[in-house]
Formats: sequence, C-alpha cells, structure tokens
Amino acid sequence: MQVIRLGDYGFAALDGLPEALPPAGFVWVGVTREEFEAMLPVLQAALQRWTGGTLVDLHVSDLLNRQLPSHFDYTSWYDLLVFRRLVAAPAADDNASVTAIDTTPVGFAVFDRVLLSVHPGDCALRDFFVQRLQQTAQGADGRGASRLPASPADLMLRMVNHIVDSYLELRRLLTRQFTAQQHALFDTRTPIHDWQVLLASRNLLHLLEEIGEDQRSAVQEWIDGLEEWPAAADAQAARDRELLRVRSRDVLEHIERVLTHVRRLESSSEAAVQMHFSALGQRTNDIMRTLTVLTAIFLPLNLITGIFGMNFDALPLIHRQTGFWIAAAVMALVGIGLGLFFWRKRYLGTQPRR
Repeated sequence: MQVIRLGDYGFAALDGLPEALPPAGFVWVGVTREEFEAMLPVLQAALQRWTGGTLVDLHVSDLLNRQLPSHFDYTSWYDLLVFRRLVAAPAADDNASVTAIDTTPVGFAVFDRVLLSVHPGDCALRDFFVQRLQQTAQGADGRGASRLPASPADLMLRMVNHIVDSYLELRRLLTRQFTAQQHALFDTRTPIHDWQVLLASRNLLHLLEEIGEDQRSAVQEWIDGLEEWPAAADAQAARDRELLRVRSRDVLEHIERVLTHVRRLESSSEAAVQMHFSALGQRTNDIMRTLTVLTAIFLPLNLITGIFGMNFDALPLIHRQTGFWIAAAVMALVGIGLGLFFWRKRYLGTQPRR
C-alpha cells in the first residue's frame, strides 16, 4: 500500500494511514485489489475519519470486480470511476501469432481531499506515479510543487490519461501484427490454412472497440458530472475547476484517437480479406483463360489429325511420302499462328488487356 500526501508543500510518502488529513493538500491511497479486500475495514474507518463517509457496498463490489467494464458513478460525497487499461499481456506462448491484451480494471474513488485507487496486482501504474510525483516535487527549477496535482480529481485524470496513452505501445504491436497478416493475405501463391489466427485478430479488434466505447462513455459521464459540481468558492478554485475540464477533455480526445486507430485497423483487416479473395478470383480467372487459350489452339490440330485418321483410301496426301510432313507443317503453322494471335490479344500472360 502506498500512502502519499500531496499539496503546495510538496510530496511526502507516509508509512501508514494518518489519523487525520493534513491542514492543506490531499492524501492519495494506492492499494492493490488484494490489499483492498484484506484492509477494507481499516480503509473504511480511515475514510470515515477523513471525509465523514465511507464507500458504498455496491461500489466496493465494483472495485473488487475483475471483469467490470469502464463506468462512472457518483454519490454526494465521492465519485467513482472504473477504467479498464489496455496493455499487452505476457504471452503464454513465445510463438503466439495474436497479441494478448490485458484489460484488468483500475478503480478510483475521488473524495474532496482523498483519492483511493485500486490496482491489479501486476499494475505498474501506481509505482510509476509515485516515482513521477517524487521527481516532480524535487524539480531542479524549484517549481516542482506547483506542478503537482492540485486535487484528487487532477491526479486521477493524470493516471487515466497515462492508461490511455499506454495504448501507444500496444498500437505498435497490433500494427506490426496486422501488417504481417495483410502481407500473408496478399500472397496468393501461398495458401492460408490458419484462418483461426485471422479470426482471433478480428475478435481482438472488436474487443478493443468495445472497451474503448466503455472508456469514452465513462469519461463523458465524468465530464457531465463535473459540470454539476457546486460553483467554485474563489478564483483559485475556479481555475482548478477549469483545469479539470481541460484535462478531462484531453483524456476524452485521447480515447477518441484510440478508437479511431482501432476502427482503422478493423477496416484494413476487412479490406485485406476482401482483397485476398479478389486476388484469388483474379488468379483463377488468369488460369482459366490460359487453359481456354491452349484448348482453342489444340482444337484445330485435333481436327486435322481426326480428318487424316479417317478410313478412306482417297484422302489427299495420304499416299505421298511427304504427306506426313506437309500435314505436320500445316498443324505447326496453325498452332503458331493461333498462339501469336492470342498473344497479340493479350489472352496469354498476366498483363492486363488494353
């Protein structure tokens, strides 16, 4: 468990849950899902001391649920945001053709002066932000404290934005994976047998789109709820509130970019499949055209051989010593002439006809 005190005075890591909140600033409590379940009575008691209210039982169940989609909910004393992350999961098989996606949710309970975040056990988000906030507070320019989050909501939005931006690394993996699949689809000379990989990839894109839609809905509900907050008491509070709106819109814009990229990959995958079958159809047409031309060339030759194979004694050239060679020469001329004719018409070869 990480307990961090933040404010104008800077950054301070606490050994445990304090008895009371500091005179200024706020407290961030970051726990894993297992720690949250084990320390629930202690955390509820601390929240009661600090804020005068505890987490609702339904929201506790939401924070413990590993399969919950991204969503937003609120009470009169805190807001709840559950946000599913999008990162590449460790592959069970080094030769796996489809990237595995980890979509475990991260939960945030945002009080006026307390932020409670519940993370998966393998989530590096908490440790990353602890180090980042510490480095920010110790900035060499002496302005580190002013760059720290001004409120629990501000810190929550920064972490959510980082979760969304972590999709960039996943985007590179997905782009590389789908590019390789598209090249395999375009190679019509090598038959594709593992259609299950392509199906799994398309299902993965559908999953990402569904998760992105849930993320967008949750952040949009957060923005709508932010507009319903009580009016700011002073100019500084009004500026902080406007900063929250800006950060919220920025997170929403990043989610839109993720959705746009996922839909672009989905469209490219569908187009690659259609082009694959179109290329197969074109290759089949080329083969059938070549076979048809060869058949057309040999039909006159079969006719000539059939005529000279009749059981008649008075056929021309049949009793002459040069008859065979004359017939063979005629057949060769007919075959070569038809071949040249079809070649001029571009019925032979793979070049398109003019």
